Amino acid sequence: LLWAVSTLIHDNESVVSAFTSRIPHQHSHTRRRTTELFVLQEKITAEEINSRLQSQLAKLREKDRASTALSAEDVEVIHEDDDIIVVNKPAGVLSVPSEAGLPSLAQAVFEKCQYSGNGLRLAKFDQMVVHRLGMDTSGLVVFAKSIDAVRGMNSLFRTRQITRQYECLVAGHVEKDQGLINLPLMRDYEHPPFMRVSTDEHQSVLADLDPAVVGKKLLEAEKASVTHYQVLARECFQDQEALPVTRMTLTSITGRTHQLNVHCAAFGHPIVADTTYGFGGDAAANGGLDEETLRQTAPDCASDDLQKALAEASKGTNMCVHAKSIRFRHPVTGEELEFSSEPSF
Repeated sequence: LLWAVSTLIHDNESVVSAFTSRIPHQHSHTRRRTTELFVLQEKITAEEINSRLQSQLAKLREKDRASTALSAEDVEVIHEDDDIIVVNKPAGVLSVPSEAGLPSLAQAVFEKCQYSGNGLRLAKFDQMVVHRLGMDTSGLVVFAKSIDAVRGMNSLFRTRQITRQYECLVAGHVEKDQGLINLPLMRDYEHPPFMRVSTDEHQSVLADLDPAVVGKKLLEAEKASVTHYQVLARECFQDQEALPVTRMTLTSITGRTHQLNVHCAAFGHPIVADTTYGFGGDAAANGGLDEETLRQTAPDCASDDLQKALAEASKGTNMCVHAKSIRFRHPVTGEELEFSSEPSF
């Protein structure tokens, strides 16, 4: 699959690629800097990591409690049949509740299907869920209405037979019209529970951590992660010439947790209004890459001054990423389906 995608890269395209520690070892002075950092990272204890995790989870729970309440009437239906319903999720609402009683898209969709009486054959709203979008992300979400649809959709996602494209605004003007971002990802023990670009050094630190304290997820092996991007337009945020942004479509070929956010940040062009992986966010800066490595792999990256200015200008607005299209075979009938939705930004 990766070879097939790589053959799409031509003259006006680029490949950003880093596997484990290869990029930091390109120059001796970069290697020294990375080694010194590694020595410091070894001193982080499992207890300290768990403390950081619990602190961040508390912040995330507080954010989740601000989820927008949706009624059945608020749900924008793109498609519905006897087995599935496709809806357009607004930003600012949880796909599924992270704790009992929080408003969610899943609950509103379940109530809408109940009221319409149009073929719902599942007893609880959480049974309808086959995938989700982050709270800050808008766009297309598919829900199942029957157990056959649940099984079929789960199989399609598991075998990567579903194609999803996202539209986003990123900081700065991306030089190449299209390309691949090919960077393996891992859990970030310095900024749990978030993700970062994986390196040999960071993977090595995990060997001495106790899974009983930090949890097994943190200790998972790195995962190959590939994103294809296509530039749609080079614009200015809120029509301000001092705030250049690029409108792109992103296709997550591998579908990892937070992949698009980390890849855009490590590409030097974080998603506008991304308060986690963008400028000053809670996750590692630049997707975990140090400044020197970033300049080597993404020479056209947005400057810190520009990222800071965009963070200020976009404060209070929704993150500029939208699940724009989805294509798959119907989980019951086998019919080819494709749906699309335009972003609000």
